[in-house]
Amino acid sequence: MEKNYWTERLHPSPHADHRTDWERDYARVVHSASFRRLQTKTQVLGLGDGDFYRTRLTHSMEVSQIGVSITKKLYREAEEGSPAKEWLPQPMLMHTICLAHDIGHPPFGHGGEVALNRCMLPYGGFEGNGQTLRIVTKLEKYAEGHGMNLTRRAVLGVIKYPAPYSQVVNWELSGGEPSKDDPVEIKGGAGLRNERYQTQLPVGSIFLSSDFKPPKCYLESEHQDIVLGWVANELPEWSQFATVLPKPKEGKHKKTKFKSLDTSIMELADDIAYGVHDLEDAIGLNLISRRAFNDWFANGEQRLDELRPLLNDLFDGDFNVFLSALFDKGTPERKKAIGKMVGYFVENTCFREANSEFSEPLFRFQAEFKSGGGVSDGQIKAVLDVLQALVVDLVIKTPSVQQLEFKGQKMVCELFEAFATDPKRLLDPRHYAKTIQGGGDISTARVICDYIAGMTDEYATNRYQQMFEPRTGSVFDRL
Repeated sequence: MEKNYWTERLHPSPHADHRTDWERDYARVVHSASFRRLQTKTQVLGLGDGDFYRTRLTHSMEVSQIGVSITKKLYREAEEGSPAKEWLPQPMLMHTICLAHDIGHPPFGHGGEVALNRCMLPYGGFEGNGQTLRIVTKLEKYAEGHGMNLTRRAVLGVIKYPAPYSQVVNWELSGGEPSKDDPVEIKGGAGLRNERYQTQLPVGSIFLSSDFKPPKCYLESEHQDIVLGWVANELPEWSQFATVLPKPKEGKHKKTKFKSLDTSIMELADDIAYGVHDLEDAIGLNLISRRAFNDWFANGEQRLDELRPLLNDLFDGDFNVFLSALFDKGTPERKKAIGKMVGYFVENTCFREANSEFSEPLFRFQAEFKSGGGVSDGQIKAVLDVLQALVVDLVIKTPSVQQLEFKGQKMVCELFEAFATDPKRLLDPRHYAKTIQGGGDISTARVICDYIAGMTDEYATNRYQQMFEPRTGSVFDRL
């Protein structure tokens, strides 16, 4: 596919200035309200627990920096005339994709995502990456009805999982596919035969979180018009690119098989930021003690074996040197160790032809961690996996973090239930006007979902207090 295909926008944007298409995309993300809201959205830890740890905003900035470092590293190594020279993204494009990759995530981290998915099961579900696509192509206010109106290649880059919700969801996990026999919402009215339209609501706001974890996908609402009707419009290989692996693991959703070149770089950067920088936060906040860190590795011999390549390259092959750098020598030495670890993963990336069955270069080529040349298959990835598992076990799965996540889930569910029960009364008129019954074109459930997903942690908490706490709330409140 010619490169000018990838710089096209869904909505004509004739205004031209000194900037490249990629620079214009970057500006639209950075100046968007959705991007600004990331400064008060949870990454791993709840806001208010400290003033220096990472939020979704700072995480996205770090992913962007790492993604651009990977891109430049691969470009430097590429021979003149190679596919890498021709098809690696421009740094500004990679900045854009990385900065945008998390803007669809709702308040309260993955807990909020699970809660919204549970509420939206009868209406196409919810998934944070899918909401990102929805924001950049429809919801953001740069171009009315067209979101940020980014280039086709930037939009492809944020599609981490190229399949719609219905093709990857495993309904058995949540107790079976929801009933669709509720009254049909009609424009400017309620339901069929003038019945009062009522959005289906889950019973209760307390539930088993693992049953409602969403599949990795984009949403049905963008399947026909955005993905098939535009991004993939002239790509005959899209149906193959969107392949879903047929058999999910027990207790899991199905997974997509492929991703684009730009997405592969962004995902590497995201994984590095999660595995290394979130670990730094946890140590800096004393959520992981030296003893707990040491014991975690001591209780799993395989973990130490998987970490060995990093120890050999950066810490004289000695786990105690690694341990001391992170815990014993103060913040400057820990920052140096963290910086070396990020550099280690960046330098161990490569550009290769991973999917030879495709002719489209953005499908054919991938950025991956190195294998071979003294590094066994999957060894570098295994190092990063063990660091991510450490954060999950010693931070994310702890009762203190899970209790905060539970509280966030409960607030999201109860906000959804309130707005869905009486939307005309409780929704802001500008939101209600978007619903079918309010005269718009979007289902009431999806409008409410978009509204809640766009909330910051603080805004959602204040809105909850305003609506549910007897001693809180005034007509003069400004949220």
